[in-house]
Amino acid sequence: MRRPDPYMERARELCLAAGVDPDSRVGEGRGRPAWCLYKDAARKEHLAREADATAGAIAALRPQDARFQNAPLKIFGPHEDATIAQMRNCMAVGNVVSGVICADGHLGYAQPVGGVIAYEKQISISGVGFDIGCGNMAARLDTRFDDIAAVAPTIIRDVAKVISFGVGRANAERAEHALFDDGDAWRESDMEAYRQKAVGQLGTVGSGNHYVDLMRDEEGFVWIGVHFGSRGLGHTSATRYLKAAGGKDGMNVPPAVVDEDSELGRRYIAAMQLAGRYAYAGREWVVERVRQIIGGSVTESVHNHHNYAWRETHDGKDLWVVRKGATPAFPGQKGFVGGSMGDDAVILEGIDSPEAKASLYSTVHGAGRMFGRKEAKRRFSRAEMDRWLNERGVTLIGADLDESPMAYRRLPDVLAQHAGTVRVLHTLRPFAVAMAGEGEFDPWKD
Repeated sequence: MRRPDPYMERARELCLAAGVDPDSRVGEGRGRPAWCLYKDAARKEHLAREADATAGAIAALRPQDARFQNAPLKIFGPHEDATIAQMRNCMAVGNVVSGVICADGHLGYAQPVGGVIAYEKQISISGVGFDIGCGNMAARLDTRFDDIAAVAPTIIRDVAKVISFGVGRANAERAEHALFDDGDAWRESDMEAYRQKAVGQLGTVGSGNHYVDLMRDEEGFVWIGVHFGSRGLGHTSATRYLKAAGGKDGMNVPPAVVDEDSELGRRYIAAMQLAGRYAYAGREWVVERVRQIIGGSVTESVHNHHNYAWRETHDGKDLWVVRKGATPAFPGQKGFVGGSMGDDAVILEGIDSPEAKASLYSTVHGAGRMFGRKEAKRRFSRAEMDRWLNERGVTLIGADLDESPMAYRRLPDVLAQHAGTVRVLHTLRPFAVAMAGEGEFDPWKD
């Protein structure tokens, strides 16, 4: 049974107030009810009410120390009011030194995706989020695209057979890693009970916007690109420690911030670091397995988390910098940033400038969504998505309309908002993409 649209009632009221029959049809062909044109306005009203309620709840919490109140917030690019309100609510809790919203930002669970917050002696469990250590890895091969172009569809089909995509999957091949022998790490994080399950899940990719991409650069060399995180290990860790900290699951909720030197803080940091190592190991395993399918040797690799908290020094202060959907970009540091399944990706590096310093040396982690998953499925057809990919010469295995390229912003436009903070080293054009199939829901992504 189809669930009713949560914004329909208010959208119909707005439609009537504008003097339009809510049930009249608009658009081409059969069209759609006129009230649908007012759904976005109804959604924004709802989010504004939620943000106001969260601000009230935050005001009732322990007062924020005066020296952390009204910390500076650097915003790159245009954003919905709800995204900025969510970020300001986050920055009203704890020892916040400064914050950033990157140009690909949008509403997230408790903290905006694309949001960066620097804390003094504290860390935000909800800020790091459920998919601890989610990130990207790209590896350049000495293999040329022209040498494999004719068999690229076969290669990506083999990738989809060998790499486990989807929800709750175990890896078909057992992936060995020294991480599983580090008893102290599992014990200090209180995640020993999950170790055997984690062994079986290492190297699985998941669903949603998680992928394996094959791309080519300006010189015609092949790159492997992957995007996923710590799978069930990270999700279980985050859920456990979020509950222990008294946090709530949801969009507009107060952030769950803990002191670094508390028992809970120490255990969470250990769990986060374990999940981060696990995510790195998983991406490295997948890249190597795909390399074996293609052939050739790796000549360069770029690897970064974008859901994580790092100990960093800014303006002489030792801080925890929580990045949720944001790529670290210190001067000379390289990062891999994807666009969408049908758009170019980039290898970039941070540069030093006042703008970069104000960004906490952070940049985008992708192009950023323009439409939510449900809205994308309503707006776009499979034929439109296939036409987009065919025009760009991309072979796609799996995926659903919620990941359609039309649902995303264009990466060059987003990067332009960060001009003077990063520079592009390589532009990578996708020619084959593997993702989880239609209808997959992944509880382990953020």
